[in-house]
Amino acid sequence: MSLTHPGLPAPGWRWIKERLWSLERAFEKARTSGRAENDARIRIFVVLALFVASFVYLAVGATRLALFPGFDVASVARGGSGPGRAPLVDRRGALLAADLPFYTLYLDPRDVWDRAETRAGLLKALPDLSVSRLDRALAGSRRTFLAGPLSPRERDRVHDLGLPGVVFEQEPRRVYPLGGAGAHLIGFSDTGGEGLAGAEGALNDRIRAGAGDRQPTPLSIDMRVQAALDDELNAAATRLQAKGAVGLITNVQTGEILAMSSWPTFDPNHAGEFAPDQLRNQAVASVYEMGSTFKVFTLAVGLDTHQITPETLFHTTKGMAIGSRVIRDLHAVDHDMTATDIFLKSSNIGASQIALQVGGSTMTRYFQAFGLFHAAPIELTGSARPILPREWNPNTVASASFGHAISVSPVALAAGVGSVLNGGRYLPLTLQPMRPGARPEGRRVISEETSRLMLGLMRRNVLEGSGRRANAAGLRVGGKTGSAEKVIDGRYVRDKVLASFAGVFPTDGALSDDRYLVLVLIDEPVADAESGGRTGGLTAAPAAGKVIDRVAPFLGVSRRFEQVAAQPVPATAELAALQER
Repeated sequence: MSLTHPGLPAPGWRWIKERLWSLERAFEKARTSGRAENDARIRIFVVLALFVASFVYLAVGATRLALFPGFDVASVARGGSGPGRAPLVDRRGALLAADLPFYTLYLDPRDVWDRAETRAGLLKALPDLSVSRLDRALAGSRRTFLAGPLSPRERDRVHDLGLPGVVFEQEPRRVYPLGGAGAHLIGFSDTGGEGLAGAEGALNDRIRAGAGDRQPTPLSIDMRVQAALDDELNAAATRLQAKGAVGLITNVQTGEILAMSSWPTFDPNHAGEFAPDQLRNQAVASVYEMGSTFKVFTLAVGLDTHQITPETLFHTTKGMAIGSRVIRDLHAVDHDMTATDIFLKSSNIGASQIALQVGGSTMTRYFQAFGLFHAAPIELTGSARPILPREWNPNTVASASFGHAISVSPVALAAGVGSVLNGGRYLPLTLQPMRPGARPEGRRVISEETSRLMLGLMRRNVLEGSGRRANAAGLRVGGKTGSAEKVIDGRYVRDKVLASFAGVFPTDGALSDDRYLVLVLIDEPVADAESGGRTGGLTAAPAAGKVIDRVAPFLGVSRRFEQVAAQPVPATAELAALQER
C-alpha cells in the first residue's frame, strides 16, 4: 500500500530511483535496437557527469570552509542566531563589547605521524603552550585539550603547520576592545555568555535577546567623556597615593550617565585575574559620609521652605553646643555670616543652625525626596543602601546638615544634587540613552526658584569660595567641596579623609537647558607639594576642573567669558582656609 497521496510529488529518493530506472530502460532499448555503441556512450557520459558533479560539490564546500571557517549552515537555517550576546556600544556607536570567534586547540595522538615534529612545531607556534600538557597529550591515547581560547591569528599559525592530529573547535568569546576604560560600568560576562557585572549583568536579557539580529545594545555613556574622566581620576589618585577614587558625569536634565569611573580599574578581558575589591564598583556599591557637599541639600531646603534667604544672618563666631557636643568650624571667623557666606565658607556652625531652624521632620522629609534614604534606583546591580542614624534627634540633624551621621553612595548623591540643579525634579540615574531634547517629568522636590538660586550659589562658590580650583576658563562652573573625616572602628579619624567635589556646568542659561554634573571623590588622599593638603578644595576640585575643561567640547558646551564684578581678594590666610574646606 502506497503512503504517497495521489497527485503529490514523489519523495526525493523515489525521484532519483525513477530517473535511474529510466536511464537503464534507455540502455536496454539501445541494445535491442542494435545500437550498442550508443549504449556505451550514454554510460560513459553518465559516469562522467557524476564525477563532475561530485568534484564541483567538493570544490564549493572546500572554498566555503577556507573563506568562512566559522560559517554554520545550521545557524542560517535557524535564522542566524549567531553568538550569544549582542554588541555593546556607547551613545555614539563606539564599540564597547562584542562576541568574536576564538578557537580551542585539541590533539589526537592516534593521528599524529611524527611526535617530535608535532611537539617542536606547536611550541614554536604557541610559545606559551604548556610543555607538560603537550607531552602528556602526545603520550596519551585519546583526544586531549591543549590550549584555548586562541585568536584567529594564533589559530592560523598552528593551521599553517599542517600537522596531522591537531584539530580546532570554534567558540565565541566576549571581547572588550577598550580594556580598562569604563570597565566598572561596562562590566563583563562569563564563558557561558551570561552577564555578571556592570551593564553586561544589568541588561543581560536585553543583550542576549539582541544577539539574533546582531542589533547592538547602546549605553548612555560617551567614551570620549569616559576616557577623559578615567585619565584625570587615575592621574589624581596616583599622585595623591589615594586608597581609591570615584568619578561620575551625568546630564542632570535626563539622569543619563555619561561616564562612571571607579579607581583602581581592571581589564574585563581578564576579570578573573583581579581581586574582588578591585572589581567592586565604588560608585554604586559603596557608601560614604560625604561631608560638606551635603550643604547643597541643607541650603536648598532652607531656601525652599522660606526659612532663610541668601541674606539671612546667623551667629557663627562661637562653637554651637548641642548637649555635650560642640560643633565648630575648621577655621573660626570673628563675624556673623549670611546664608550665602555659610555656603561659600563652608561653615558647619551655620549649616547646623539652618537645619535646626528648618526642623528635623522637614529636613528628613526633604532628604527622603532627594533619594538619600534608599538605595539609588539604577539598572546596575548591587546599589548600596545608605547608613542612616537610628534616631533623628537635634544632634544627628545638625551633623547631617554638613554630611556626617549619614552615609550614601556616590550615585545617590549625584541623583540628589542633580535634582537641585535641573529645576527641582528628582530623576533616577540611568545607563540607557534618551532621544536628544528629552525631558523626563521626574518627581518635584524643590521649586524652580530654589534651583535657580542654588545654581547661582554654586557658581559663586567656584568664583569666590572653596571651589576656586575647579574653575575652567569660560565654562561657568559651579560646585561645592566636601571634606569628611572617615569613621574607622566607630570613631572619626582625623588623618583619614574623604575629599570630594560636586560640580555643575554651565550654571547659566535656561533651567531646561542641558547641564552636566561632575562628581569626584578621592578616598584618603595624601597631601603633596602640588595639592598642599588633603581636603576637597585642594584635591578633588582641581581634578574635577580638569575633567570639565576636557569634556566640555564633547558635550557641546562652548566657552563664553562672562563679565564678573570685581571681588575683594581674600587675605592669604583666609584663602588657604577656604581651600581646605
